[in-house]
Amino acid sequence: MIDRQTIDKIMEAANIVEVVSEFVTLRKSGSNYKGLCPFHNERTPSFVVSPARNTCHCFGCGQGGNPVNFIMEHEQMTYPEALRWLANKYHIEIRERERTDEEREADNKRESMFIVNEWVAKYFEDLLHNNADGQAIGMQYFRSRGIRDDIIKKFRLGYDLANGYALPQAAVNSGYKEEYLLSTGICYKREKDGKIIDRYAGRVMFPWIGMNGKVVGFGGRKLDAATKGVQQKYVNSPDSEIYHKDQQLYGIYQAKKAIAREDCVYMVEGYTDVIAMHQCGIENVVANSGTALSIHQIRMLHRFTNNIVLLYDGDAAGIHAAMRGTDMLLAEGMNIKVLLLPDGDDPDSFARKHTAEDFKRYIAEHQTDFIRFKTQLMLRGVTDPIKRSEAINSIVQSIAVITDPVVRATYLSDCAQLTGINEMTLITQMNKMIRAGKEGGSSQNSTSSQDSISSPTNDSSLTISPIDRMIGELVVKYGERIILRNVDNGEGGTMNVSVAQFIKLNLDADDLRLESDNIWKILNEAAGHAEEKDWKAESYFLQHKNIEISRLAQQLSTDKVQLSERLQMNYSDEELYEKTQHVLLDFRMKYVTDHLHNLEIQIKQNANNPAKTQELMQEYMEMKQIQKELAKAIGIKVV
Repeated sequence: MIDRQTIDKIMEAANIVEVVSEFVTLRKSGSNYKGLCPFHNERTPSFVVSPARNTCHCFGCGQGGNPVNFIMEHEQMTYPEALRWLANKYHIEIRERERTDEEREADNKRESMFIVNEWVAKYFEDLLHNNADGQAIGMQYFRSRGIRDDIIKKFRLGYDLANGYALPQAAVNSGYKEEYLLSTGICYKREKDGKIIDRYAGRVMFPWIGMNGKVVGFGGRKLDAATKGVQQKYVNSPDSEIYHKDQQLYGIYQAKKAIAREDCVYMVEGYTDVIAMHQCGIENVVANSGTALSIHQIRMLHRFTNNIVLLYDGDAAGIHAAMRGTDMLLAEGMNIKVLLLPDGDDPDSFARKHTAEDFKRYIAEHQTDFIRFKTQLMLRGVTDPIKRSEAINSIVQSIAVITDPVVRATYLSDCAQLTGINEMTLITQMNKMIRAGKEGGSSQNSTSSQDSISSPTNDSSLTISPIDRMIGELVVKYGERIILRNVDNGEGGTMNVSVAQFIKLNLDADDLRLESDNIWKILNEAAGHAEEKDWKAESYFLQHKNIEISRLAQQLSTDKVQLSERLQMNYSDEELYEKTQHVLLDFRMKYVTDHLHNLEIQIKQNANNPAKTQELMQEYMEMKQIQKELAKAIGIKVV
């Protein structure tokens, strides 16, 4: 683990202009630099690098951040990997905290396993290209599938000899220990005589390459002539210290940059589906290799995009595959589209028949959002009222796990139109499901305690409300600025109040909090640091050790429209105080309006309960009066 002191040295040394210049041609533009964005295709430069703030930002696609953010996004690295990249560039020695003997032993074992896997991958590649059997059997198989040489090299495809003793003997002769051949699952020990046997003998080989480019495991396929009557065509690496099938996606290393660039990922089932799509020019594709998606895999993809297209063949197995794991995708905030290919085609065969342009056109014309797909699928030909109600409940359950209230409401409206069920009935049923999930300890959704589709949700920093964003911008840009001076501190003395402190005190007075978890964290930290001498909110949060916070701060501190320094707004203390007051009034107005909407729904739901209705109506009238007072203070009218 890299220690805090080393991280601070890296952050201080990393110069955003020097870092970005390694990948982008920059030209001076006033006090900043400009260039073509490396994250999306553009002809007019909109990528701005600010030496003063040590950040970059694209006004076209919104990507950017500090040097660590940039390297993470551009090179698709993890946070520690990006830190090591920068440390190497600036010749900073990585200092890690002292590890225990057990930690060192575990790390050494993992590294040894990666080294063995790399040697074996090269061994398989060498056999495919240079061995007589590899050429005649393995290469002939790939040729029969129409796979080009460049794609074979790109995915490091290989071949394993039919002799089960050849690989372990070659490995031992090269100095590799049998224990690592066993712990990686490359070999197994035969019970009757204790001999080490190659697990993949006689198969063509598909290495699994992890996000960081290291070989984590293997998949081996029996050749066509040997698969007659064989149920298991593929053998995959067993779980190990470095390989867990539910934590890996085939093709992620080759696809990660394309996924980020296209802001979309295609999910297919098998190795050859991924390879065929790459060969036809579609690179933002991965495979889950026939298993249901796990939370780990979904979050891995969510690093690069919110959008996923499930791409399967149109038979019963393909439909079943499209339905697995979808509720988890929805709960994690992914936008799901489904595309079933024509009968008789899978992504492999379809890709081999079409160009990339034709394939993309077909996807655009035939994909459908998941809720519509599920509704049409489950209600097709269903006339029995009980089965129909069960199907509709299943659809509503999928909608209930969606965290974005606007998306949830949109899907419920669509579902009402498709099913002919009253929308309020669907809302009531969904809210029951949400409440039941909470009472049962479910973590599938993160809606607030208000039982309504308009309930606020905790952000994944992707769906931040406009009012939370405005508060976040104030805190990041001006959090340390003093807007009230010599205020009575209640202890016989006086105090100065900063923007961050004023907002926090104002919200705490009525036990209110922001919907966005990350902006709430920013506000609390800013209020805590504001009294420190020379503390600046913007520079502090842009270089924050929490990568999510630093990314969000970069977004909040960058104006939507790029202004020259001469035109940028410079508020006086009085103007900043008025602006902060106005934003807080807007926040309270939104809170009250949302609460009134929730009360209206609850009043309708309790129409047959006079006592409860009277209680709700009393609260409604009180909130309505508060709304009128807020509207008067803001200077607007409410109906």
